[in-house]
Amino acid sequence: MNAPMTAPKPYQGVFPVAPTIFHADGSLDLEGQKRCIDFMIDAGSNGICILANFSEQFVVSDDEREVLTRTILAHVKGRLPIIVTTTHFSTQICAERSRRAQDLGAAMVMVMPPYHGATFRVPEAKIYEFYAQLSDALSIPIMVQDAPASGTVLSAEFLARMAKEIKNLAYFKIETAGAASKLRELIRLGGDAIEGPWDGEEAITLLADLDAGATGAMTGGAYPDGIRTIIDPYLAGRREEAVAAYAKWLPLINYENRQGGILTAKALMREGGIIACEAPRHPFPTMHPEVRKGLMDAAKRLDPMVLRWGK
Repeated sequence: MNAPMTAPKPYQGVFPVAPTIFHADGSLDLEGQKRCIDFMIDAGSNGICILANFSEQFVVSDDEREVLTRTILAHVKGRLPIIVTTTHFSTQICAERSRRAQDLGAAMVMVMPPYHGATFRVPEAKIYEFYAQLSDALSIPIMVQDAPASGTVLSAEFLARMAKEIKNLAYFKIETAGAASKLRELIRLGGDAIEGPWDGEEAITLLADLDAGATGAMTGGAYPDGIRTIIDPYLAGRREEAVAAYAKWLPLINYENRQGGILTAKALMREGGIIACEAPRHPFPTMHPEVRKGLMDAAKRLDPMVLRWGK
């Protein structure tokens, strides 16, 4: 068992999502996964999130989740905090996943509210019980992922109440429409209980979210070095420098958010010699060659570390 990460809290800065690396036959490429993590550390990540939606967690088996969590946490060896996504509809299974991640050394778990498919949801009271029981099973922080994929409306009032009343519920990644307004209201209502108001969705709304009070950003995994040039000066009080950096990196951020999507990080890592295969698992479609061409054009104009690290 690894000791939980003891980096200074509250956690803030850039915590990108690590993609899951596969061989061409669809099996896990654990050596490629380690290289991916090493690159993300060298590129300036303040922490890393694994097994998120942008990690293709929905095509990974339970046994593979265990292998990936154990392999990545053992390889990182406490170099930076690791957030493990443990979302599951079942309270019991989510708690078991989360305890296992904690035992292996996770600094935090990220959990969406219970949902399944397009129609299976639970009422607000059950969502509260879900997170309360999850908190009772843990001693590390919980991040609520408030994203459209769950199809669940989580009001700022409800999130703030949970933050005040549930011990370990302290971080909130807001990815809904009007994220900045929701972050601002969440901070107003929750006060000191909101330890980590975070931006998400590949940083497409990062500047507005920082203006609203966000202190962290969970982005794609390919260019934390670029995102750091935005968030570091902003948190240091140099907003104009952050605005200029945001304008510089926005074309690539936009391309990832609106065109390349989940496969963006792997395409860039493959181009830079970090990993050998950028393919998703079937039936997720591969990136169209013209989309990939446009992505590389946007990236090469910025010379991010991802295109140089493995060469």
